[in-house]
Amino acid sequence: MQNLANYLISQLSKLSALLICGALAFQPVYAERLKDLATIQGVRSNQLIGYGLVVGLDGTGDQTTQTPFTVQSIISMMQQMGVNLPQGTNLQLKNVAAVMVTTNLPAFAQPGQGLDVTVSSMGNAKSLRGGTLLMTPLKGADGQIYAMAQGSLVVGGVGASANGAQTQVNHLSVGRISAGATVERSVASNINQNSNINLELKESDFSTAALVVEAINKQFGQNTAFAQNGRVIQVQAPSSMNRVAFLAALESLNVAPATGLAKVIVNARTGSVVMNQAVSLESVAVSHGNLTVTINTEPVISQPGALSTGQTISTARSEIDINKEPGKVVKLNAGANLSDVVKALNAIGATPQDLLAILQAMKAAGSLRAELEVI
Repeated sequence: MQNLANYLISQLSKLSALLICGALAFQPVYAERLKDLATIQGVRSNQLIGYGLVVGLDGTGDQTTQTPFTVQSIISMMQQMGVNLPQGTNLQLKNVAAVMVTTNLPAFAQPGQGLDVTVSSMGNAKSLRGGTLLMTPLKGADGQIYAMAQGSLVVGGVGASANGAQTQVNHLSVGRISAGATVERSVASNINQNSNINLELKESDFSTAALVVEAINKQFGQNTAFAQNGRVIQVQAPSSMNRVAFLAALESLNVAPATGLAKVIVNARTGSVVMNQAVSLESVAVSHGNLTVTINTEPVISQPGALSTGQTISTARSEIDINKEPGKVVKLNAGANLSDVVKALNAIGATPQDLLAILQAMKAAGSLRAELEVI
């Protein structure tokens, strides 16, 4: 009987050991689509910008005496339309505003395609509400015109003023025109000309690059992809497969990215502290205490009695109170994951502003296993 009991105990111990080892070996894997991890080299948008005029404002345009470029733009536009103003004409316009027009030209955009544009006042116009943008050429970095913009603005705000009182909701000097620009020139792409396609990881990481290469070669065959460095991966496109279909299948691959660099982001202006899952903490002792200085000043008035020759004297009396909480030493145990680190930092009882100094001291002491970045 005793032997049977010993045998059962030994078997249960082995089973427990196997379960513990299995639990430790199991790590959840979160796969992401390749299109979320990398971009295709050459497939990108291009910024466009243009200078134009908005007309039809209800007396909320630029004050032309303070914005001479608005008057110059109006005179130049009228001359192009065959209207010549007498020399020395002083224009006092209230319904015109000089603006900058911006948009993005997406990849593979074709002539005739509509683009949304953002119109921003560059003078002292009070509001662009109700205005109409006149035909404005939009240029790229090479100086070429790629789109033309024109249309009525939509401003997501409202304002009113009367007798010195003024109220305003949202921003009035920026508007938007849906499909307000028309593409006039397309940007050439060589994605169908080369047999090789380069993928660029959004974050440089050698481990993730190796995992992406492994996933591509497993799906499309060996020697299909290789990593040039920690960011660029060269892929050999098969000649027997349509290029668009191949890129669609490539972007749909699921890849489990490598664990990122342990990093703690500290915003010194707002006191925000953000850390990722890879942050760990070694055992450390932290001493934390608060010192509060309070100064109260009250006026003291000394008034002489009636029918006396004295004068009323006003002085101030200040009381200074220094309250120092006793410092305490807290031992923070080593934490292997983010939840342990958060629990350890909460045990200190420090405010977010205090954590800035504490985290910097931890990093200097070598107990914070993460890169500390202050923004």
